[in-house]
Amino acid sequence: MKTKALLFALFGFLQINLQVSAQGQAPSGGQAFSLPQAIQYALQNQPSLKEATIQQQIAKARVGEVRSIGLPQISAAVDITNNFKLQQSLIDPATFAGDSITKLNSFQVSAADVQSGRDFTLMPTYTTEAVPAMGLQPIAFGVQYTGSGGISGSQLLFDGSYLIGLKAAQIYTDLSRKQAVQTKIDVVEGVTKAYYNVLVGSENMAVIDRNLIRLDTLLYQTKEMNKAGFVEKLDVDRLQVTYNNLVVEKKKLERLLDLGVHLLKFQMGMGQAQPLTLTDRLADVEVQNPENANDFNYAQRIEYSTLETQQALAKLDIRNIRAGYLPRLLLVGRYGYNGASSKSFGDLLSIRAGENNTTNRNWFNYGAVGVSLQIPLFDGLSKNFQVQQARLRLQSVENGFQQLRQSIDLQRAQSITSISNALDVLGSQKENLTLATEVARVAKIKYQEGVGSNLEVTTAETELRQAQTNYFNALYDALIAKVDYQKATGTLVE
Repeated sequence: MKTKALLFALFGFLQINLQVSAQGQAPSGGQAFSLPQAIQYALQNQPSLKEATIQQQIAKARVGEVRSIGLPQISAAVDITNNFKLQQSLIDPATFAGDSITKLNSFQVSAADVQSGRDFTLMPTYTTEAVPAMGLQPIAFGVQYTGSGGISGSQLLFDGSYLIGLKAAQIYTDLSRKQAVQTKIDVVEGVTKAYYNVLVGSENMAVIDRNLIRLDTLLYQTKEMNKAGFVEKLDVDRLQVTYNNLVVEKKKLERLLDLGVHLLKFQMGMGQAQPLTLTDRLADVEVQNPENANDFNYAQRIEYSTLETQQALAKLDIRNIRAGYLPRLLLVGRYGYNGASSKSFGDLLSIRAGENNTTNRNWFNYGAVGVSLQIPLFDGLSKNFQVQQARLRLQSVENGFQQLRQSIDLQRAQSITSISNALDVLGSQKENLTLATEVARVAKIKYQEGVGSNLEVTTAETELRQAQTNYFNALYDALIAKVDYQKATGTLVE
């Protein structure tokens, strides 16, 4: 028997290599989950949602990073330097002395003049001499040991890009939240489909077990009738083939059901070794044709809301680039000390910085406070081209709305059609299952009463099993169509 591409294809997206251990039906004992409980467990433990939460926290930290630009920026620095080889510069001494130099002539005052007590006047004389040509001379400026220490700070007073950046940071946080919601929707979808897969598989397994019990009884009775000479050996062989095929199908279904349980645990973020029990029943799950299918707002889809946020960010990007043409105004200040010594590091570190020290002071303080106005004049049209790119990105986002609306419309139409078709098929297969069950029951009675053939029994059993398989396939399709419709209309997660 076919099992709809490996037990309903495990809803088409299982591409995970999981180690499978044959356990038969869904394990008993351990944690018991209804579908809402399984979803809640997944929302708390699914790694992808934890990663989405981390990304939200990163977004909040980035908002703080942007805000910090508007707070005072303060830094301090201390430098100690050993200029073991002073840099030299070439200078021409004549540049400072000119073409000539005036010298004071020597003169003498005798002891007699001093002792005479008379006033006398000194008449200095000068001699002008031409400065000899010395050429360029290497001269080193500075001292070997120097030090400095100071503190500087700035406060942003106005920056257009900063103000827009604050708005963009808030929108970016909203975008990360919506992306987390998208991840949540994907998790809920995966858990729901995996849960339904195991639920349908478990019910199918229970039906196979009942079929095996019924066939085993019929096979035993036929063997006894064959021993008594009432039926042929061929009748026993036909039933044995049917029984063997059903045993093989059960083993296949056991493995696939076990794999489905592994997949459900994976979607829930549960350890594969943990036991899991499902508490929901298929009889309690309702699938109905959608009502008010035309009552729909695109904003119900998180993808549409996310695109709106991206549009807002694209608009702010244009404003941010244009704000680069505005001046920046900062309040700046600095205060510190510079020290020097030509002797040793020890002398440099022996700080003498008193204001009243006019003889051997080696450290001198300085300070400044002011306003810095930075005015962009011309950037080679860089911002102009950046604005052009930003406008095109905005246009691309806006074009995405039309494409997204068309995609959503198609998804809604497909999901409505799928759920309607699935319900029609389900109703038909349910009726077929009822008829096939009755045919198998009557064929068995006729055979036991001697008015029917063994071939009729085996054919009825085969058709019954096919009807059962078709019914469970149709039931699973209806459940998946329901989930797809809820996702298409944005109602899967409130």
